Amino acid sequence: MKFAIGYRQTESGEPFWNIVSDYRDAVAEVYFPWPGLPTGRPAFGSSRGARDWSAQAELEEEIAAVRSMGVKLDLLFNANCYGGRAAGEDLRREVESVLAYLEELELLPEIVTTASPFVAWTVKTAFPSIETRASVNMRIDSVSAMESLSDLFDSFHIRRDLQRDLDSVAKYHAWCVAHGKKLCMLVNSGCLRCCPFQTFHDNLLGHDEEVAAHANVKEFQPHLCRKLYADRKNPLAFLRSTWIRPEDLAEYEPYFEVVKLATRTHPNPRMVLGAYASRKFFGNLFDLTEPGFAGTFAPYVMDNSRFPTEWKQVLHCKEMRDCTKEGCGKCSEILEQVFQQW
Repeated sequence: MKFAIGYRQTESGEPFWNIVSDYRDAVAEVYFPWPGLPTGRPAFGSSRGARDWSAQAELEEEIAAVRSMGVKLDLLFNANCYGGRAAGEDLRREVESVLAYLEELELLPEIVTTASPFVAWTVKTAFPSIETRASVNMRIDSVSAMESLSDLFDSFHIRRDLQRDLDSVAKYHAWCVAHGKKLCMLVNSGCLRCCPFQTFHDNLLGHDEEVAAHANVKEFQPHLCRKLYADRKNPLAFLRSTWIRPEDLAEYEPYFEVVKLATRTHPNPRMVLGAYASRKFFGNLFDLTEPGFAGTFAPYVMDNSRFPTEWKQVLHCKEMRDCTKEGCGKCSEILEQVFQQW
């Protein structure tokens, strides 16, 4: 099992390729957005109309260094909403032009990840050698969904709300193997399990620049997790969410060749990659996820070193998806051991 990590301009100023180089044996792919285009995160290289004119040149230099190491490139067209352009000629030309430009630079990506069937079709039509990958934001949660999309996609991210259920993982993996497809998963998402705000939030991100241009209602919290966790409330909801600890990855080895690490907005991608590559994390789990919640819950931490062996029963609990409040009580027992004041 190796890792796909998300490109970002590091806060320390360290070149991103340095991180890849230091963990070369653990990294299979680097995924990246294109400057100024909508994705599943705020647009890269622009903020409230201001452009970072050096962003594209820096990105090209970084991914060229990554490619020289033999690491695959994964270009993101994973915005959840493209508005009126969603099936338009202009979006088609935009996707094709970015890929053609990268091809001229000899940096044509091996993979394109998208949440848009139209973008997948565009890539398949114009660049059939590129692997098309269904974004985690498509919430693929059935074999029939993969079957219906099999002409458009070569690989699928399993819906993160299901990935703690190993029976579901095994079933989806078996179908992928039988049909020449690949199963992927995102292991350090901090998002709530079955978050009812996800579509709303993903659409906001797809229209990030438009949203930033409006006077938005300050009294409304568009992030349900931030609302639920305010004043250090509901740590049980975090425990029940979708992340997989580095120590628990061994159970997933039979099903995934590559797992995705969310690092595009994480303040410390080196720490995240180091933890998963070593299969060990001595720290606060609120720091490991993206989004992270260390500041929200401070001075409390979720001490990863204190997780007991009984955690495996909770991790794979089939009732967790619909569990509310105390449930059977096992989650709460674990929480008492790991949720500690620093």
